[in-house]
Amino acid sequence: MPQRPDEPQAGAAPSSTTGAVSIPRGRVVLSTSSVYPEPTATAFALASRLGYDGVEVMVWTDPVSQEAGALTALSRLHGIPIVSIHAPTLLLTQRIWGTDPWVKIDRSVEIAQDVGAETVVVHPPFRWQKDYARDFVVGVAAREALTGVRIAVENMFPWRARGRELLAYLPHWDPVGQDYRHVTLDLSHTATAGSDAMAMMRDLGPRLAHVHLADGTGAARDEHLVPGRGNQPCGEFLESLADAGFDGDVAVEVATRRLSPDERERDLSESLAFARLHFAGRLVR
Repeated sequence: MPQRPDEPQAGAAPSSTTGAVSIPRGRVVLSTSSVYPEPTATAFALASRLGYDGVEVMVWTDPVSQEAGALTALSRLHGIPIVSIHAPTLLLTQRIWGTDPWVKIDRSVEIAQDVGAETVVVHPPFRWQKDYARDFVVGVAAREALTGVRIAVENMFPWRARGRELLAYLPHWDPVGQDYRHVTLDLSHTATAGSDAMAMMRDLGPRLAHVHLADGTGAARDEHLVPGRGNQPCGEFLESLADAGFDGDVAVEVATRRLSPDERERDLSESLAFARLHFAGRLVR
């Protein structure tokens, strides 16, 4: 029987585009906050063993997290890069490196430069930090221009008490309407805020530079569940990022505080598998 013109020759290799998957350049990394209260070194060991592409370091009370030399040694020991530094701008880290928030950001940027990380993640100012908040947008932009390090401001959420919402952050907990060049979008925070994560991604466009991958159910407290265990569109979100060619990093940031070591490892392995499955573009036909 004559061969159809569109049929491959016998023994010919299939087309390289048939069934191909578009893999973005962005990396899937592990935040050291995902092993809290275990030390920073535990996160490096787990990230390497489980197959993560890198580590995001949360600066907290562990002295190792505050010292570039120690972090570099861990990175070399486990053969895994440090891609981002989370500045100590949480309530729990208010006393680290003093109380001046600009000192916290500047020292985080210095560590990022020393360890080769491209991004520093920061929270917006608390409402009682009025002087800091007044100059925050301009100050962040100036530091980015001076150092070349991306300072990605994270979306937060309103605090709730007795059925009322409290404005806890200035200029706002939602970064979409603010003049930030780079933003971190946290999918546990969108759950707590009741935000539309997909709409935020579209509205941010190229300003979306970094992602914290977690899940939530919309509870009043920030949950940081394993992706797929809450009501956030984690899979759809990652797939849309991949389709758009997102080249920022996706940092798994889930809560494992009450878990045994084996349970923690299973949750972090599941989170990585979820990210690998969904952080890929649609099939190319």
